[in-house]
Amino acid sequence: MTNTHVYVGSARTSGTLGGIFRRAAGNGHWEQLTKGLPEAVNVQAITVHPTNPDVVYLGGNRGLYRSTDRGERWERLGFSDERAEVWSVLVHPSNPRTLYAGTSPVGVYRSDDDGQTWRKLPGATAPDRIKMSFACRGLLEMADRPHLKSRIQSDSDAEGMLDGHALCVSSASPGTVFLAVRMGLFRSADRGASWQDMEVGRFSPLTYGRDIRISPQDPRVFYACLSPAARSEDGSLYRSADLGQTWTRFDHGVKANSTMMAVALHHRDPDQVFCVSRTGQVFGTGDAGRTWREDALPAGVKDVYAVACG
Repeated sequence: MTNTHVYVGSARTSGTLGGIFRRAAGNGHWEQLTKGLPEAVNVQAITVHPTNPDVVYLGGNRGLYRSTDRGERWERLGFSDERAEVWSVLVHPSNPRTLYAGTSPVGVYRSDDDGQTWRKLPGATAPDRIKMSFACRGLLEMADRPHLKSRIQSDSDAEGMLDGHALCVSSASPGTVFLAVRMGLFRSADRGASWQDMEVGRFSPLTYGRDIRISPQDPRVFYACLSPAARSEDGSLYRSADLGQTWTRFDHGVKANSTMMAVALHHRDPDQVFCVSRTGQVFGTGDAGRTWREDALPAGVKDVYAVACG
């Protein structure tokens, strides 16, 4: 794991320690990175450039930032909507000058010049079907099925299917979209026109889907963070080697004390995988899951959202 750095992002609220933290893989010393970042930033997305690990992108409640020196200093990248909260950042796999960013309120932005300028893409809209503390961002089609109903903070049983967390696509199945929501993992084989339940509960007692990622080396290999609920005392990382048809637990020997929130896959080394719990337990393997190491973030971190490596 030479020269690999792990980055973890969390929310910063009254009485908690938040922002972005970095350490070298195999070294338990965490550094809080602050230069160029606003004091009250909540870090909700981190992406390491796939071909240049010196470049790191950070998304949060104060917009999108970029570092060209592995997080030592940050610069803000502008959007046309200064109010947009960034929840995801993607570097195009074959044209790294092209980037995409997903935001709340629901929007998708694109840059074709390494993030210097951005434009909002048309058609990325989602109606507010129910009132919650966050914007609706999921599926309504199957929300009437009894096992997919969930109501926590609204007056609708469709709430759980409208609580979307992560999505991905795979070159091994063009046109197929994979989505993690509160009620599990779901697949669309027709670019989102219709959806099927992947029934991850056949393989895991945990079905709350918080993150889903495709291996950079093998597009048939998926990783998913599963837990009992958004705030729980358990969580695990699962792996599929057949485009999500079957799943097995990957984080053998790991004991997460809270919801498993995010997973990071190394762009050049498939043996390196990292995942993080909501309360700041960071787990990593350098040998494809045979052994794991835990390195907890500093005391005071309460709400972790993102992890990346490179």
